Amino acid sequence: MPDIHIGTAGWAYKDWYGIVYPDKLKKSIHPVEYLAEYFDLIEINTSFYGHLKPATAKQWCEKAAAVNPRFLFTVKLNKCFTHSPIAVVESTSAATIRCSPEDEAEAKAGCQAIASEGRLGALLAQFPISFKNTDENREWLNTLIDKFRDYPLAVEVRHASWDNEETLRDLAAHGVAFCNIDQPMLGRALKPGEHVTSRIAYVRLHGRNYDQWFEPDHPHDRYNYLYSERELQPWKSRIEQLAKKTEVTFVVTNNHFEGKAAVNALQLKSAITSRRVKVPGTLAQRYPELEKIREADPSTLFSAHQ
Repeated sequence: MPDIHIGTAGWAYKDWYGIVYPDKLKKSIHPVEYLAEYFDLIEINTSFYGHLKPATAKQWCEKAAAVNPRFLFTVKLNKCFTHSPIAVVESTSAATIRCSPEDEAEAKAGCQAIASEGRLGALLAQFPISFKNTDENREWLNTLIDKFRDYPLAVEVRHASWDNEETLRDLAAHGVAFCNIDQPMLGRALKPGEHVTSRIAYVRLHGRNYDQWFEPDHPHDRYNYLYSERELQPWKSRIEQLAKKTEVTFVVTNNHFEGKAAVNALQLKSAITSRRVKVPGTLAQRYPELEKIREADPSTLFSAHQ
């Protein structure tokens, strides 16, 4: 069977309580432990904002593994390697990215803590759409790949200038995965694809909230989007094709507001496995469309809190 891991980007969202998590989730149950009952993957995104503490990362691994032996994490590389420190007012490029040897050491320490537990699926370097395909930016990308070559690496670029045979060939030469994404098609945004350049495949679904993407009224509005089953169908097909050509495929839903990422991740999981899946009770109450894919008699470690 294809090795496909599907999950959400992050878990630390206040608006998930009462929707993804029960309101009274016991303090003794960590959200990672809870989600591992339903998903085989979480993409850690707190690492984008601050370097992972090895002890904390190890603890997350232990909690997830106790619930789901198949569970893996992917880690988003800290933004100091991929974004200008003032990206909101200037374009990101090799000339504006600022990172230090200390940043590199801390980023590697966090990744290594997860890798040592056997739970690291991939390290994701996510660049903004302003990071275009230029000589200088290609040089920085190659430098970054060299810095983190000890880990299974995926690169997410969002500008269409990167979607060409030369980029794919270069990534394949380094064994780095091209991240296939779904995003609002604004300007020269990268289109959905199914590129394979590594033994791993990586897919990220960001939602299609066109009017809130670049200048949201509130930070969460950018990710306030629920894919319909019809919109997910082409991605189901792409994921299945990717999985035929790779050893392992990671699928991450990033449309996190009010648990929509969890909804779409479960829908994809059910569609790809052709099976009903475990669904948190509170999530099914909020999104009744999940009832048709929910196990008839869900039995989870946390059923008392549903």
